[in-house]
Amino acid sequence: MINFFKQHTLIFMLPLAFFLYNLAFENTSIFWYMYTFAMLTLMSAAIIFVKIYDELVTWKSLIYGLGYGTLLYGLIAIGFQLLLLTPIDVAGPVKSFLSDFSPFSIWHYLLLMFIIVPGEEIFWRGLVQQKLKQYLSTPWSILVSSILFGSALALGNFWPGVWAGIAAGLVLGLLYEWKKSLPVIIIAHLVMIVLLFLVLPLPV
Repeated sequence: MINFFKQHTLIFMLPLAFFLYNLAFENTSIFWYMYTFAMLTLMSAAIIFVKIYDELVTWKSLIYGLGYGTLLYGLIAIGFQLLLLTPIDVAGPVKSFLSDFSPFSIWHYLLLMFIIVPGEEIFWRGLVQQKLKQYLSTPWSILVSSILFGSALALGNFWPGVWAGIAAGLVLGLLYEWKKSLPVIIIAHLVMIVLLFLVLPLPV
């Protein structure tokens, strides 16, 4: 039985992930505590069950991370602007989500930098995407893990975030398979976060 669960880790890790995400999004007043707890739990489990790749030298990780983080921000910003041209109300949900969940203190950014963003990447790209390759081809594993990541974010009742999560998952998943480097996708994710929340926030 133990060997079975070691081989098919996703059977219990995915339900656990969705349970923890739901707990985190359930109460906005304790979101940062619960989301940090969720990421610590999932990251710890991922480190136990999978090999974490780091095959790039530091300066290359920084260059690729900065470039792809900026690309991710660009994709999200362009998608937002395009949606503003349609009858779909995207500004309202974005404004509501930011008022409830956006980081506003230095310790929120520290949590993002050292726990939340690394935790998301180690779990979704490091564990889920890699374990899916036991059952699917690499392209399908990237796609399915991205959809699962977006679906977990759906528990925050923020539909634009679902599509942003899927798009980010696709780019980061492809980058991880290409460069075999966890630091590069963590840096890219962090660059996207800094641009979205601090440097060039979406105009809502």
